[in-house]
Amino acid sequence: MLKIGVVGIGHLGSYHLQKYGILPDNAITGVADRDEERAKKAAVLYRCPAYVDHREMIGTVDAVSIAVPTAAHYSVAKDFLNAGVDVLLEKPITENLSDADDLVAIAEKNHCIFQIGFVERFNPAVIALEKVMGPPLFIEAHRLHPFFERGTDVDVILDLMIHDIDIILHFTQSPLKSVEAVGVPVMSDKIDISNVRLTFESGCVANLTASRISTKTMQKMRFFGVDSYNSVDSEKRELVSLGRIKTPEGKFEIIQNPFEVKMHDSLEEEIRSFLYACLNRQKPAVTGRDGRDALEVATMIMEQMKTL
Repeated sequence: MLKIGVVGIGHLGSYHLQKYGILPDNAITGVADRDEERAKKAAVLYRCPAYVDHREMIGTVDAVSIAVPTAAHYSVAKDFLNAGVDVLLEKPITENLSDADDLVAIAEKNHCIFQIGFVERFNPAVIALEKVMGPPLFIEAHRLHPFFERGTDVDVILDLMIHDIDIILHFTQSPLKSVEAVGVPVMSDKIDISNVRLTFESGCVANLTASRISTKTMQKMRFFGVDSYNSVDSEKRELVSLGRIKTPEGKFEIIQNPFEVKMHDSLEEEIRSFLYACLNRQKPAVTGRDGRDALEVATMIMEQMKTL
C-alpha cells in the first residue's frame, strides 16, 4: 500500500485526489497547498493531514502528485526526489532545460520513479493508435481552446502544444532537424496562438497549431504514412485508421484497419500507471526524460519565435 500525497490542490490537483481516492493499493496521507483553507478543505474530504509547506510532508509519503504552477515545478519536485520520494509531475516538466536535466539526474541517482503528466498519452484513441501506426511521413496537429486565465502563466507552447510535441516525438523516434515557428500574444502577455513546422532527420514533417483564443475546442492529429492514414480526435476519443492493400489485379484499395478503442478515463489511467510503476519499480509510461525532450523542442520553438 503506497502512501500518497498531492501538492497543489487547484484544478488539476483536485482531480488527482479524486482518482487516487477510487484506485486500489494506495492511501492518501497528506495534501499540501499554499492556500491553507484550500488544503484544509481537501484534508477534511480525504481524512488526511493538511500542509502549507510541502516539505513537511516528506517522511510521511512514498509518492506524490505535483500540480503546482509551472514556476514551482523544479523546486517542489527537487525536494521530494532528493528525499527519495517517487514523483508524478504535471507538464511541462520545468520552465527551462537546466532544471529539467537536474530533476532527471536526481531521480536517476536516487532510483525514484519520475513520471510526467502528459495525460494525452493515456487517451483511449492514442493508445489504440499505437497498435496501427507505422512510420509517419507527415503529421498535422490542431489543439485549439477558448481563452481561460488558468494556464496563461506560460506560453501556449508549454500550455497546450507540448502535449502534441510529446506525442509526435513518441511516434517519430527521430532526431529533430529544423524548426520554423510563428506566434503572437492576443489576450495575455504570453504567446496565445502559434503555428510550428518541425522537420525530422527521418524525413517526417509535422505541422502544429495551438491556440487558446478559439471559439470552440479542437484536439485533432492526423498521421500520414506510405501505407496508412490515421486521424485521432482526442476530445471525442475517436480514431479513424485507413490502410492500403494491393489486389491480385495489381491495383491498390483503401481499407479500414482493424482496431479497438477501449474507453477509459485518461487521468485515471495515467495515475493507475504511475501507481503500478511505483509498486513494481518499473519504468513509467512517460518518463522524466520524455518530459525533458518535449521541453527541449518547446524551448527551440520559443527561441525561434524570438528571432522574428
